[in-house]
Amino acid sequence: MTETQNSANSHPAAPRNVPPMPPPPPSLTTQRQHTQTLDMSAHRNTTQPAPPPPVAGNRPTSPPAAAKNPSGLTLGAIIKEAFDNGYSDIHLGVGEVPRYRNRGEISPTEYPETDHESFMSWLREVMTEREIQQFEENLEFDGATQYEFARVRINVFGSLKGHAMVLRLIPLKILSMEQLRLPPVFRDICHSHKGLILVTGPTGSGKSTTMAAMIDYINREMAKHIITIEDPVEFVHQSRKSLVKQREVGMHTRKFDNALKAALREDPDLILVGEMRDKETVNTALKAAQTGHLVMGTLHTNSAVKTIERILNLYSGEEQDAMRVALAESLVAVIAQGLCRTTDGKRAAFHDILINTEAVKEWVKDGKYDEITELMKQASFDGMITMNQSLLNLYQEGRITEETALEMSPTPNEMAQFLRGRV
Repeated sequence: MTETQNSANSHPAAPRNVPPMPPPPPSLTTQRQHTQTLDMSAHRNTTQPAPPPPVAGNRPTSPPAAAKNPSGLTLGAIIKEAFDNGYSDIHLGVGEVPRYRNRGEISPTEYPETDHESFMSWLREVMTEREIQQFEENLEFDGATQYEFARVRINVFGSLKGHAMVLRLIPLKILSMEQLRLPPVFRDICHSHKGLILVTGPTGSGKSTTMAAMIDYINREMAKHIITIEDPVEFVHQSRKSLVKQREVGMHTRKFDNALKAALREDPDLILVGEMRDKETVNTALKAAQTGHLVMGTLHTNSAVKTIERILNLYSGEEQDAMRVALAESLVAVIAQGLCRTTDGKRAAFHDILINTEAVKEWVKDGKYDEITELMKQASFDGMITMNQSLLNLYQEGRITEETALEMSPTPNEMAQFLRGRV
């Protein structure tokens, strides 16, 4: 029964000489029409209720005007559908059909091509007018917002066809290391009191999820002061046994390096740096690790040994000897991670794990990276593992196919030898 029918049945009929009730105010009519546009059956065969708006107090939002959204489709409805179906990313752009990333693969939708007016109305759902103005000036925008069911990382950019946007869905619930099936050595790494822990891998390899699980374990098990510096804040941690302070670059600080230097005066036990993207940030992170703090950071590298080389390549030739010594003395572990599709249609992580033992420390100082790689293949008792060994374990467990193991391997020839020895 509709609201109008309810109203008619709950009041006696009006006398004949009384003129009929005037129509509801235009704003209410517009609101009802706007609510009706959320019926997604116009585009799909399923009907979904309007999702809740972003959580108040996180990022100021202004409601989209229905008149400026010809598609009648709200961004909130698109995000809710992605969340309900377990999609990780949403790709939107003027002149393009909305698409989702479903377990690593891009999937088109049945929605019509996005027009400029609809796109701008979507921006107003999750960005303030000032942020939209900043985007139009800089042609780039990074941010995040939060709904009742998920947190969403936002990147807006210009393209040949017009404005475009990619949204990354971040679950509110942080999965534990056990739920992620991370190796037991991750727990040992979390118990380090000082030094540098690096989690590396390409974009979309699950680095943030792994680091969130490690931070959550420390937060629940140890009484520490944890400061995170991120761009933007992704997983939100509530203080438990530890005290957690999260800072977003651009909102709570101007630069990673500024916040990292300030953190040294804020009595931290653990500092998480969202991305170590330049020489200054690496310098400060190493200084923090050498002065008794535990520092966690990320880099976009594909293996543990290449991570060491990537850091040293930030420095000139005459600086590298001193930096090799500093890195050898500071490093706790390097975890390189990738994701692969499993036989049940989900995804699993595989790892390259380097633990800074005394032997590794000497080889880092001497630049003997080939010896480090060989040691990783043999030092499973220290928790080390190579990506090929990790992929082989997934294959032997029946979680991935032989084709997936070969496709994801950094050295397919060696992977093929592993498989031939086991098949």
